[in-house]
Amino acid sequence: QVQLVESGGGLVQPGGSLRLSCAASGNIFSIGGTGWYRQAPGKERDWVADITSGGKTNYAAAVKGRFIISRDNAKNTTYLQMNSLEPGDTAVYYCYGAINSIRYWGQGPQVTVSL
Repeated sequence: QVQLVESGGGLVQPGGSLRLSCAASGNIFSIGGTGWYRQAPGKERDWVADITSGGKTNYAAAVKGRFIISRDNAKNTTYLQMNSLEPGDTAVYYCYGAINSIRYWGQGPQVTVSL
């Protein structure tokens, strides 16, 4: 069964870094654009970043300059490198990807930035 599995969430101090991975598995014949949304308690789900199949990237203003999205097509994996993390980055991070022309979502691991 096609799925996206995320890893790399956890607890980090302000100013620290984390890297999220989003790996696609299953009967895959195409992967289009991929990216992340995040949702903090009491807030709406916000778009974070995306990357096209050709490697073009876009970022939300809140993370631009701190986060880097990349992908390794040979591994069917997208990465979100999160640097200079702030308490406001605390959220559940949901990766997404167009697999076989269908939007799939990761399980949404928690990222907590706190002392």
